[in-house]
Amino acid sequence: MKLSSVMRLAALGLLLLLPLRAAVAQERFIVMASTTSTEQSGLFAHLLPAFKAASGIDVRVVALGTGQALDMARRGDADVLFVHDPAAEEKFVAEGYGLPRRPVMYNDFVLVGPKADPAGLKGNDIVEAFKKLGAGKAEFISRGDKSGTHSAELRYWKAAGIDAPAAKAAGYKECGCGMGPALNIAAAANAYVLADRGTWLSFKNRGDLGVLVEGDKRLFNPYGVIVVNPAKHPHVRKDLAQAFSDWVVSPEGQAAIASYKIGGEQLFFPNARP
Repeated sequence: MKLSSVMRLAALGLLLLLPLRAAVAQERFIVMASTTSTEQSGLFAHLLPAFKAASGIDVRVVALGTGQALDMARRGDADVLFVHDPAAEEKFVAEGYGLPRRPVMYNDFVLVGPKADPAGLKGNDIVEAFKKLGAGKAEFISRGDKSGTHSAELRYWKAAGIDAPAAKAAGYKECGCGMGPALNIAAAANAYVLADRGTWLSFKNRGDLGVLVEGDKRLFNPYGVIVVNPAKHPHVRKDLAQAFSDWVVSPEGQAAIASYKIGGEQLFFPNARP
């Protein structure tokens, strides 16, 4: 082949690549490490299209337990966090991995179990309920995955004076799984389980389970957003992540959260600070 022909082919190849390179350059997206509760409750399917319409930015969600989401962000594998373990989140920020945490919304945890309630837990005192669980042989499914829900569960065991994970209390079982699978296991075994209300309301395979303990102020479940610190990981898409953080705490984002309902019941309640 003549040199001129080779050069023409090379030039043609470059011309064909230009649109692809332009498309890649114009692609606007962030990676968000979040919890299984925000994903499995259906909130993101409702919320993220509204953000995309407002900003043109895609959000690629990796749904994990909060502890795993924080670890992912520590490695620089996410641009923004949307999680629900304030103590762990503030530690993440204090270590320099994140910009300041911003409150976004809340709901609550509920203790779910067999409607017949063989352990006699029904009421509004979560610590008393855990004391009864620890004293008996009723089956309890723990997520055991370092999620925000698992961290809350461990706080309730501690407040009840019981180290269920270490003692392997009778009936205590860890699944190392997300909220949806944990609820499925509890439904199949007719067991007790701690759940966030959002996932519970969206959960269809309830079997004979119902909410037994609710209304205790200790069941408060707040969510926050944190932009990963570019000083730790210069490659993070800080500006795009900040755009999401700003939107989700804005009146528009807060209204989108408040409008998400299942069966007429609101799953999450906005609480961003002005």
